[in-house]
Amino acid sequence: MQPHPHAPVTTRTGRFRAAWRSAHEPVAGVSRRIRLVAYAVPLTVLPSGVWRLPAAFGDGLGPGERAYVIFLSVVSELFAFTAIGLIARWGEVFPGWVPFLRGHEVPRTAVLLPAACGATVLTLLFTCLFTVSELRGTTVRGDDLPPDAPGQASGWEAAWFYVCYAPLLLWGPLLAVLTVAYGKRRSTRRRAGTVRRSGQERPGECGSGCAEPVRPSRWGRAAGGPS
Repeated sequence: MQPHPHAPVTTRTGRFRAAWRSAHEPVAGVSRRIRLVAYAVPLTVLPSGVWRLPAAFGDGLGPGERAYVIFLSVVSELFAFTAIGLIARWGEVFPGWVPFLRGHEVPRTAVLLPAACGATVLTLLFTCLFTVSELRGTTVRGDDLPPDAPGQASGWEAAWFYVCYAPLLLWGPLLAVLTVAYGKRRSTRRRAGTVRRSGQERPGECGSGCAEPVRPSRWGRAAGGPS
């Protein structure tokens, strides 16, 4: 029997859906509010990328400048997507496509340290850019903005710029909220793992915050145990 002509498309669609679900599905113990915060982070970055892309294909830019604008938009969105790892399983256990580490626990510090630094830098960066640069009409160093600066335009062009770039002010604070929630969740699971190993666990003590059992990591811990 010949396969249905649309079978490969269906298979590819099914794989894409499975990959999408695996990348976004939260682990046990993540509240609905924290899930919404994580999903909102990439959306705060998306409008600025949409604003920049038309400039990449407009007149007056060389090939290098066009490539830079596209690269900046894509990389910004990829960095924003890493916030999903603070609620998803791949932020706690290395996924299967990572050589040598697949199935092992992600060290808690390896997540918390860059996430906390990123939240701090992003908050300071965009607060300075908007508060000092745009609202006061000067650069961060105190010089006057050039006449061709986006915020210096009039009418709908300036309004469109602010609508697209204002959400970036939320990137840092939202990432900070996710970082704190991630640290608390990992600490709770570490304490639960300590209780289980000591033989003092009582029924229902672990609750919904317990992680699924995984292979011990190369650091000698299991994902869901102490980190």
